[in-house]
Amino acid sequence: MVPKSHPRYSSLKIRDRIVAGVKKGITSEHGLLAHGRGEAFDYMIGEKTNAKAKQQIKKAAILLKKANHPVISVNGNVAALVPKQLVQLSKAIPAPLEVNIFHPSKAREKAIAKHLKKHGAREVLLPNTGKIKYIESNRRFCNKEGQAKADVIFVPLEDGDRCEALIKMKKKVITIDLNEKSRTAKKATITIVDNVIRAMPLLIKELKN
Repeated sequence: MVPKSHPRYSSLKIRDRIVAGVKKGITSEHGLLAHGRGEAFDYMIGEKTNAKAKQQIKKAAILLKKANHPVISVNGNVAALVPKQLVQLSKAIPAPLEVNIFHPSKAREKAIAKHLKKHGAREVLLPNTGKIKYIESNRRFCNKEGQAKADVIFVPLEDGDRCEALIKMKKKVITIDLNEKSRTAKKATITIVDNVIRAMPLLIKELKN
């Protein structure tokens, strides 16, 4: 039990969510490493949502509302960190949630979908015969009624190769990435440089406004 008086209380509680995600079969062990890297970048921006991030959040809300077929892509880390907010965002746009993970695991895909439904999602799309061009990893598989048809895709905590591939396919990509030098941050249509924990509630608020 971490006392609230601990100077790293918030950060440690977020870590607990990722660890719990691994135990539940939602997050891969590799996701622990990715989270640690992101945490380091969060230190560098003072663990606060700055003015530029807030501007990008507003732009993202506008783009999502204007989209003809928006989709929210969900990986293991995001599902563990902000499941409730993902469902709220899905309803606010509205847009379907679609599971997409890097390390192949049908069991983990189903576990993520079950976890999201536990937090209020009515339907969660899973990869099927849809495919994303230009990449060879497991992330090329998508839902033919979801990301395959999407014009705007919200992909928080994304890996660079798929973001780049989606852009090549003439899709617009919105991402949340603490590393502004990453390929994802550089290639995305809109990049929100912030912690997903802080950015998601702000994005939902913008959409409701």
